[in-house]
Amino acid sequence: MAIKGKFTERTAMAIVIANMIGTGIFTSLGFQLADIRSGFVIMSLWVLGGVMSLCGALCYAELGSRLPRSGGEYNFLSQIYHPGAGFVSGWISATVGFAAPTALAAMTFGTYLSSVFPTLDPLWLATVLIVSMTAVHSTTHKNSGGLQNFFTSGKILLIIVFSIAALIAAPEFQDVSYIPKASDLELFTGGAFAVSLIFVGYAYTGWNAATYLTGELDDPQKSLPRVLIIGTAAVMICYLLLNYVFLTTAPMDAMAGKLEIGYISAQYAFGDIGGTIMGLALSLLLISTVSAMLVAAPRVLQMLGEDYTLIEKLGKVNSHGIPALAIWLQSILALVFLWTATFESILLFSGATMAINSLVVIIGIFILRRKSGSEHSGFKIPLYPLPPVIFITITVVTLVYLTIQNTQEIAFSVAIITSGLLLYAVANKFSAK
Repeated sequence: MAIKGKFTERTAMAIVIANMIGTGIFTSLGFQLADIRSGFVIMSLWVLGGVMSLCGALCYAELGSRLPRSGGEYNFLSQIYHPGAGFVSGWISATVGFAAPTALAAMTFGTYLSSVFPTLDPLWLATVLIVSMTAVHSTTHKNSGGLQNFFTSGKILLIIVFSIAALIAAPEFQDVSYIPKASDLELFTGGAFAVSLIFVGYAYTGWNAATYLTGELDDPQKSLPRVLIIGTAAVMICYLLLNYVFLTTAPMDAMAGKLEIGYISAQYAFGDIGGTIMGLALSLLLISTVSAMLVAAPRVLQMLGEDYTLIEKLGKVNSHGIPALAIWLQSILALVFLWTATFESILLFSGATMAINSLVVIIGIFILRRKSGSEHSGFKIPLYPLPPVIFITITVVTLVYLTIQNTQEIAFSVAIITSGLLLYAVANKFSAK
């Protein structure tokens, strides 16, 4: 049970896991298979994404230990660089970092559920999910944390049961090789691999979710590093297991270009009836993803409201310490994305923008250490500076390839950043506290 006015370590870990396991793992394989047909390369993508996320989690763990306040990147960049950098980051987190992924997770939920019940409209299913989760999370910590713990526990259990049952029930295993071949080298060095890494990076997005709730954790300097590292490692294991199951049970041709990868895999493993049951179960699994994002994201808006009087109402909390208005505004932003954009465009655009945001934060660890020194009683990055260097290198290479191949998505990212700067100029001029 959550401490009054606080989230427990268990709930924070549930939020991290639920933020990560959602849309990406159950959809992105279809986009990857459009250009890559090697089991070894596909699995390498997910290992690389996991290593990158663990490196990021280690860096954020030290940042959160040194700068313990809610708000995630908004808090870090405001203190490391300049309040303007923090404001832009908060704007990115609220609009693209969470609103867009919330829309994608709800969209995936609707797609999976409508595959089972074709008469249901996926768009309206997604809308009802976002509104209902918002209604619960805008009440109390007890209701919010209890709901999140329940759905996340069910999510992990379902993944394990689905994976074991599919491998047992599948009438035949696909002929997929996980041994490297000479032809794989060309795939590793091509643009398709880099773009696929954006999809993978998006699937791993959420490893930083607990930093948005730092001020609502009990003893965050000790609990936050455990939450980030254990949560990220657990998700990496789940992702490798699920991708192995998908590739083993269903033909690549059947999954290429499709969103409902889990449903297709279930159909091949269990037949039509079993596939329908598992498709329904997998759609319910996505509820916790939408739920977790609607917990973490509004805390950024709350911090902005606390620091700028022009939007100070967003910083207000109800009698239970919940930023209800910020939660409802975050929900509205997600609904706007849901009703106005396509799945792939949102995924690439939001993935690129969040990668830029995290990249600037990770670079900040070098600046913070130079300013305050390496002496710090809290958590410190092991094997420093290797983890931040790995994260920065992979992110920069990926963004370069994405800029070359998907210029429009990068242009949208730049537009979001520019709009954040303009908003900061207005907010700072008229209402800076």
